[in-house]
Amino acid sequence: MSDRLAALMAHFPVRAQTFKTETLRGTTTLTSDGTHGRLHLIRTGSVELRYARQSLQVERPSLLLLPRPLTHRFVTDAAQGADMVCADLSFEGGAHNPIASALPDVICLPLDEIWGAEPVLSLLFEEAFEQRCGRVALVERLFEVVMIQILRQLMASGDVKSGMLLGLSHPRLRNALVAMHETPAQEWGLEELAAVAGMSRSVFATTFRETIGITPGQYLQGWRVRLAQKALLRGRPLKVIATEVGYGSEAALSRAFKAQSGQSPREWKNQSAIAADG
Repeated sequence: MSDRLAALMAHFPVRAQTFKTETLRGTTTLTSDGTHGRLHLIRTGSVELRYARQSLQVERPSLLLLPRPLTHRFVTDAAQGADMVCADLSFEGGAHNPIASALPDVICLPLDEIWGAEPVLSLLFEEAFEQRCGRVALVERLFEVVMIQILRQLMASGDVKSGMLLGLSHPRLRNALVAMHETPAQEWGLEELAAVAGMSRSVFATTFRETIGITPGQYLQGWRVRLAQKALLRGRPLKVIATEVGYGSEAALSRAFKAQSGQSPREWKNQSAIAADG
């Protein structure tokens, strides 16, 4: 079976940075910086998470993943507090990162229910709370390993209800998704994708739309445009990008780009540059 996460993580990696260890007491507000998601590991203590007029009470050692920028607040016991290790998450492509956009606003998983994570979490906590040489680099890499374990668990457990991650959980659809992710420049028609999935054309088209919420053609266009956006930010010429992502000309890519994003590649790149400059 093909690795469902390999192409995703290769094209749109997730990086952890600026991790902190702290004991929270009382009320602590974390303001969104408009760029980063956050991953919080609650080692001990009871924590109430408040966000977007919602609240979540956490009584066990747990993981809290907020994949997109979101102002949130922790309320903890003023005396006992809660020991936490937290990291900012940088999803390459920002709001257009397909992993970040496929996840709900908040994910809460008890630490002892994350399959295979105990050794990683044990080492992460040990390093985070000690002053050892190289601890920052090591803990940040361990956070990235935990992210992969979260995605594995979400796909295997059926906790995602729609979209790309649910498609990657499907025993047949995932083959078509991996094929598009790995070779976006190939001429993927409905017949070819159905054959990769081992399904009839009609069953594949219906199952894909019901599971992921869009047609295979729309998904492929979205994936290609995301790759094009990433390449544009790296300064690659549009003509070269068009060939790499499966369009025969700059004009064809520009049409797909505008249909997907509402902007031409030039407009999108200019706006992204302005946003990056803050």
